Amino acid sequence: MSVGELYSQCTRVWIPDPDEVWRSAELTKDYKDGDKSLQLRLEDETILDYPIDVQRNQLPFLRNPDILVGENDLTALSYLHEPAVLHNLKVRFLESNHIYTYCGIVLVAINPYEQLPIYGQDVIYAYSGQNMGDMDPHIFAVAEEAYKQMARDEKNQSIIVSGESGAGKTVSAKYAMRYFATVGGSASEANIEEKVLASSPIMEAIGNAKTTRNDNSSRFGKYIQIGFDKRYHIIGANMRTYLLEKSRVVFQADDERNYHIFYQLCAAAGLPEFKELALTSAEDFFYTSQGGDTSIEGVDDAEDFEKTRQAFTLLGVKESHQMSIFKIIASILHLGSVAIQAERDGDSCSISPQDEHLSNFCQLLGVEHSQMEHWLCHRKLVTTSETYVKTMSLQQVINARNALAKHIYAQLFGWIVEHINKALHTSLKQHSFIGVLDIYGFETFEVNSFEQFCINYANEKLQQQFNSHVFKLEQEEYMKEQIPWTLIDFYDNQPCIDLIEAKLGILDLLDEECKVPKGTDQNWAQKLYDRHSSSQHFQKPRMSNTAFIIVHFADKVEYLSDGFLEKNRDTVYEEQINILKASKFPLVADLFHDDKDPVPATTPGKGSFSKINVRSARPPMKVSNKEHKKTVGHQFRTSLHLLMETLNATTPHYVRCIKPNDEKLPFHFDPKRAVQQLRACGVLETIRISAAGYPSRWAYHDFFNRYRVLVKKRELANTDKKAICRSVLENLIKDPDKFQFGRTKIFFRAGQVAYLEKLRADKFRTATIMIQKTVRGWLQKVKYRRLKGATLTLQRYCRGYLARRLAEHLRRTRAAVVLQKHYRMQRARQAYQRVRRAAVVIQAFTRAMFVRRTYRQVLMEHKATTIQKHVRGWMARRHFRRLRDAAIVIQCAFRMLKARRELKALRIEARSAEHLKRLNVGMENKVVQLQRKIDEQNKEFKTLSEQLSVTTSTYTMEVERLKKELVHYQQSPGEDTSLRLQEEVESLRTELQRAHSERKILEDTHSREKDELRKRVADLEQENALLKDEKEQLNNQILCQSKDEFAQNSVKENLLMKRELEEERSRYQNLVKEYSQLEQRYDNLRDEMTIIKQTPGHRRNPSNQSSLESDSNYPSISTSEIGDTEDALQQVEEIGLEKAAMDMTVFLKLQKRVRELEQERKKLQVQLEKREQQDSKKVQAEPPQTDIDLDPDADLAYNSLKRQELESENKKLKNDLNELRKAVADQATQNNSSHGSPDSYSLLLNQLKLAHEELEVRKEEVLILRTQIVSADQRRLASRNAEPNINARSSWPNSEKHVDQEDAIEAYHGVCQTNRLLEAQLQAQSLEHEEEVERLKAQLEALKEEMDKQQQTFCQTLLLSPEAQVEFGIQQEISRLTNENLTVTKGTPADAREMEDSPCLMRACRLVSRGSKDLKELVEKLEKNERKLKKQLKIYMKKAQDLEAAQALAHSERKRHELNRQVTVQRKEKDFQGMLEYHKEDEALLIRNLVTDLKPQMLSGTVPCLPAYILYMCIRHADYTNDDLKVHSLLTSTINGIKKVLKKHNDDFEMTSFWLSNTCRLLHCLKQYSGDEGFMTQNTAKQNEHCLKNFDLTEYRQVLSDLSIQIYQQLIKIAEGVLQPMIVSAMLENESIQGLSGVKPTGYRKRSSSMADGDNSYCLEAIIRQMNAFHTVMCDQGLDPEIILQVFKQLFYMINAVTLNNLLLRKDVCSWSTGMQLRYNISQLEEWLRGRNLHQSGAVQTMEPLIQAAQLLQLKKKTQEDAEAICSLCTSLSTQQIVKILNLYTPLNEFEERVTVAFIRTIQAQLQERNDPQQLLLDAKHMFPVLFPFNPSSLTMDSIHIPACLNLEFLNEV
Repeated sequence: MSVGELYSQCTRVWIPDPDEVWRSAELTKDYKDGDKSLQLRLEDETILDYPIDVQRNQLPFLRNPDILVGENDLTALSYLHEPAVLHNLKVRFLESNHIYTYCGIVLVAINPYEQLPIYGQDVIYAYSGQNMGDMDPHIFAVAEEAYKQMARDEKNQSIIVSGESGAGKTVSAKYAMRYFATVGGSASEANIEEKVLASSPIMEAIGNAKTTRNDNSSRFGKYIQIGFDKRYHIIGANMRTYLLEKSRVVFQADDERNYHIFYQLCAAAGLPEFKELALTSAEDFFYTSQGGDTSIEGVDDAEDFEKTRQAFTLLGVKESHQMSIFKIIASILHLGSVAIQAERDGDSCSISPQDEHLSNFCQLLGVEHSQMEHWLCHRKLVTTSETYVKTMSLQQVINARNALAKHIYAQLFGWIVEHINKALHTSLKQHSFIGVLDIYGFETFEVNSFEQFCINYANEKLQQQFNSHVFKLEQEEYMKEQIPWTLIDFYDNQPCIDLIEAKLGILDLLDEECKVPKGTDQNWAQKLYDRHSSSQHFQKPRMSNTAFIIVHFADKVEYLSDGFLEKNRDTVYEEQINILKASKFPLVADLFHDDKDPVPATTPGKGSFSKINVRSARPPMKVSNKEHKKTVGHQFRTSLHLLMETLNATTPHYVRCIKPNDEKLPFHFDPKRAVQQLRACGVLETIRISAAGYPSRWAYHDFFNRYRVLVKKRELANTDKKAICRSVLENLIKDPDKFQFGRTKIFFRAGQVAYLEKLRADKFRTATIMIQKTVRGWLQKVKYRRLKGATLTLQRYCRGYLARRLAEHLRRTRAAVVLQKHYRMQRARQAYQRVRRAAVVIQAFTRAMFVRRTYRQVLMEHKATTIQKHVRGWMARRHFRRLRDAAIVIQCAFRMLKARRELKALRIEARSAEHLKRLNVGMENKVVQLQRKIDEQNKEFKTLSEQLSVTTSTYTMEVERLKKELVHYQQSPGEDTSLRLQEEVESLRTELQRAHSERKILEDTHSREKDELRKRVADLEQENALLKDEKEQLNNQILCQSKDEFAQNSVKENLLMKRELEEERSRYQNLVKEYSQLEQRYDNLRDEMTIIKQTPGHRRNPSNQSSLESDSNYPSISTSEIGDTEDALQQVEEIGLEKAAMDMTVFLKLQKRVRELEQERKKLQVQLEKREQQDSKKVQAEPPQTDIDLDPDADLAYNSLKRQELESENKKLKNDLNELRKAVADQATQNNSSHGSPDSYSLLLNQLKLAHEELEVRKEEVLILRTQIVSADQRRLASRNAEPNINARSSWPNSEKHVDQEDAIEAYHGVCQTNRLLEAQLQAQSLEHEEEVERLKAQLEALKEEMDKQQQTFCQTLLLSPEAQVEFGIQQEISRLTNENLTVTKGTPADAREMEDSPCLMRACRLVSRGSKDLKELVEKLEKNERKLKKQLKIYMKKAQDLEAAQALAHSERKRHELNRQVTVQRKEKDFQGMLEYHKEDEALLIRNLVTDLKPQMLSGTVPCLPAYILYMCIRHADYTNDDLKVHSLLTSTINGIKKVLKKHNDDFEMTSFWLSNTCRLLHCLKQYSGDEGFMTQNTAKQNEHCLKNFDLTEYRQVLSDLSIQIYQQLIKIAEGVLQPMIVSAMLENESIQGLSGVKPTGYRKRSSSMADGDNSYCLEAIIRQMNAFHTVMCDQGLDPEIILQVFKQLFYMINAVTLNNLLLRKDVCSWSTGMQLRYNISQLEEWLRGRNLHQSGAVQTMEPLIQAAQLLQLKKKTQEDAEAICSLCTSLSTQQIVKILNLYTPLNEFEERVTVAFIRTIQAQLQERNDPQQLLLDAKHMFPVLFPFNPSSLTMDSIHIPACLNLEFLNEV
């Protein structure tokens, strides 16, 4: 391909630019050889004439096609050069906000200066297990690559993070360590990963500081080795540090700070524990205030200090040591603030003894104040003969003070690093390690000193190692692909390294000058000029004699020699160190001692490099006889060599951090700064090495799919793709050196892919032109036909229009003639009508005149007649009115008479009771008050009548006396007496008149008040009616509102309850999951302990002790139901668990009896309350304050007696129960045999008999009391019945006499009272009648039920044998007598009273009940003996027939085919009750054959969940025999056996599904046959017979439910583990629709170092086949359909999460074709769900985010309408996910446009109102809470057949 073909018109190139570094332009005409310039058009449409260097033939760099811009890997670019790299990084950083980009093996990380949500746990799990390059570039991808290579190659790894200050090195290293801590969590409980992460805050506090370029710049280098064991779990770590910038302790430039720990300590100085530090604000100290501002925006030093203290505590640093550290740091601040005063002579200095800072310094370090004061200003000179003490000048003292401060801080820094290593050290053997190197990048400033020299020296060494490693990888790739390769010339910086570290190099000369007594920086610089002036890497500046220039690999750097010697010596005077050694604080003294042990080195793992020892970078300090140790340069060179040895022994991974701008602006890109760093960090060197060889690499399959359009049709017939690719390339690229054919790939030189892309685009363009030509021709033909048809149509319409116009003219002419005719006719008719009307008017007036004359005459005659008529009428009316008035008067009189009669009748009626009742409705209270008044008036009447009788007697006596006196006076004449008598008569008359007037007044007031009361009553009645109406209306409204509100509230409450239930279920299942993990961890640790101990066996627990508590954490019996007394509990505790377990059966029986008695007591109490309510109602119905009220004392006495009797009986039974417990416990202590021995049984019977006898005695006493009370009640009732007659006679003694109105009212009230009494008696009789009717109905229903039961028992009896019929009849008779006895003892209170009235009946009932109990006990004994004999007989018969039956079954099993289903339901034997019996010693064999060693294939043709049915039948027999120990042991062994099987087969889906179905079925059986009515609704009568009788296994159901949850979670985990490797390949990468997707350059993706050999691609059919296999297995094993639905819902959610997470993290799959593939794949999965009838599981709803993501990839992304459509469609995607997909969207060819930044901003603006979570990825490990709905079985236990293959011959059918 010639240059002219490349530099043709429209070709885009890069030209240099002073501002943007590189600028894009486009050629306006073709370039020809010999042209001196290029005609270019810039992006702003300006034309530029770009000159060309003809001699060098340096044409501008070509620009890559747009399809390659924004690639994840820079090596995938066709043209590899600096502008292409810079432009690709800029596009990714600014437009897509991608901060990570691959450059071959290097990860380029650009600091965004903003927190991004791409480092969460979900992102870590998304990158875990992925190949490097499969996902978008990320620091986690590099960490995963290192972790995977360590595990696969068993070789140590290193991650080298470098870059400028502020580029993000520390953060990147921190995230890498977080990834290792998450993925390789520690296997022990030491939490090493947390300690590794906790070391970061400490190292940042003591080693980081604010600089002009970074607020948190690391001023030291560190290499952290994270150790792993054989399982690749973190077991320890070790840290090495390099070149701490000690000079920062004593000096900071403007706008910089000292180390963070100083400011943190000053911020916390106010704490009480830090008062002795004597610290104040940081501005008050010299060492912390030189840079100006002491604070950092957005940083809280006090909060950071608290984090530092917490990290110290987590790493095990004691509080005392922490305080010592803080004292040393505070002492450095005080030392820097010591005031030094120069003397007059200038050669000596002094310090004031009262200097506060010096006193604090000495106090904090525990040294002598006077000595330190002296030796800070003096120094000692030692010669061979004498020792001199010499004063120092001010500058010398300041230098010595600063050197001491730096030395103290350096020693403290080393001590902290050493103790961090001790905390991270482990005693376990290290198998391998991963090192993370966080080291400074290449630095160049205006003034460069010794620190920059060492940093750049280290970067030279690292660059050399980097170049050799990149070259090595290229060589390995070529050799693997069998491509002939030539030596690539790459930059070797060994000469520059030799200049620095070789013999007589810069460092050697520096050390030599340091040894010279009066060596200076100028002398050393002169030696450098003399020695190295001929070196090509060394230069001397023109304008300076104290500086020198070194040509580094990145740039030229000018170093100023001032201070090199001082910094290299790091001089600290021996006298000052000796003072510190003598400190009274141990930590301070230890810092400066020489005999410290080094930090124990971690031993690397296996391999060829295992002999390298890893030790601390700080070499051991050896103080010479003089005042110094080894130089800093020598120490740094030694540690750097050790680092390079370690890195060369590991596989390195590179992370290059780039600082995009110096202003720390988020997402702002400065091209100049970026290019400087790219050149310095070696990225461009990697590009150059790649470009020198074959940078572009394509797999044959990908190349064929991408460029098949360039293949001729006849070549496509060949099936060998390699041959097709070979022939195509030979035809297209003539130069064979431009490409090479490897074993699996095709290698291209730089620019060849762009040339192929150009040919492909030309091919597409040619095809597009042909398609356009054809389409345009077809469009023109269609247009011509359309025009022709339109022309014909127009002609037709025009001719029609002309014809219609002619017809219209003819029609108008004819219409005009007709109009003329009608108009003329109208005019003639109007003239005729006018004449006619005039004649008629004349005639009318004439005739009217004659008529009026006649009318006047007639009118005269008519008026006379009218006058006569009116006169006659008036006379007739007057006569009629007279007669009518007379009749009205008569009628009024008659009506008045009638009305008076009716009024009298109404008054009588008004005085009646019924009328008053109607009038006084609702005024009962008023009536009661009136009744009370009447009673009082009656009493007053009685008293007044008595007084009246007394007064009448006195009056009669007085009258007689007066008569006698009258006779006496009559006999004695005289006028005076007559006059006196007349006066008395007159006075009596006046008094009588006064009395009559008063009576009239009283009558008037009475009538008036009566009328007012009547009116008031009427008004009240009206108001009452109105209030009732309003109340009804309000009630109706309230009911309507309450119904609506209740419906709404009920819906909301249901939703809330469902949500809370789901959350609670999820939390509970998460707890179960955590418990199972802890249990698994415990088992693993126990296994390891057994392996370590090397013991041949293990100790067993006692056989009679339960192990369920340790395995399942559920006790077998609730402790809340044990009892009420403390004695029994204490005795059980004294006996111990082993012996107390024996009385559990008796204990459960007694407990059951206590429950029954409690229920009976509750029922009786309810009946008593009902009776009391009835009595209270009767008492309320009777009128109060009357003499005929019934006395309730009898009922209350009866009820209290009955309650006391029940309480005493209950208390007695509880005491008996406690005595029984004690007796059983004593028996258990005396005899360890079974609890069913005859002695204990007889003891129980004796105690029960004594208790019953005492109870009978108490009952007889109570009955005697009852008879006495009843007789007293009868006498009281008789006296009450006699009282009303007496009262009736005595109430009205004057009833026969004539009474007035008041007497009538009193009589009326008496009648009302009698009426109420009669009504109360009538109501009482009606209530008794209703109760009697209800009682008769209940008896009728009971008789009907009894009849039905008798008929059923009769039918059952007919089917039994004669002996069984007799036995059955006895049982029925006993049960009947027992029921009758119970009904007698539990009757109603009325029945009880009847029985109390008849003592004989009570005694007979007691005898019957006692006899029935004795008879029942006797029958139970006989039944037990009979069952024992039958069992023994069956055992002997079975043992005799076992061999024959086993041989016959084995023979028949051999003849059957394996695939035929066995007949599981055989003919039911008459005596088989669905129970299986086994001996206690056969339990282990049962569990082994049925659980531990059982294979699901053995039961392929049997009933699903057969082991569950067999286990339940065994449990049922243990329940039938009332053996709680057997039930407990069997269930515990079963659960432990299932756990053991699942642990052994933790990756077997079939086995896990098998035991999930069996566990669920056993759980369903325990529910179905529990006896709980809620679970028995679907049972048949036969199934109800198989229910458990004695034990409540609710707690075991909970244990089985938890076990089912654990098995379900293990099942999901296995299924996800099988499906997860297939998902990404099948859903995103495989071409379900052939030819739809295009392939883009992939760079280093799927390189050999990233993935193992072999093709791991899957298609969608593989996933469907696997899910078909899962579905078949679960259905065949009888798993509940509801659980199957939940399994596939979970699996589909996992498919959705994994696919969407990969889509969000992969740029290469975010395209239109991927969206089409996804929609097709999802439709296939939906079709599969419908085909398996699983569409109701909700699995499709879990795929909704993925469906919307696929639609988002296919939608238009240009206009505002498109943005609105996207926002309305993507409701299941968060804003971050939508923006991320739009940023990642990549066109597959140049004809498709990219998503613009403006469109993405529009989407973000419209989605601002959403409250989406900040999480970018879906939680792939999220698990929906599982539900186990109750699913009863239709099989009966007696129809289950046990196949012989299970080897369960020892089970006996009962």
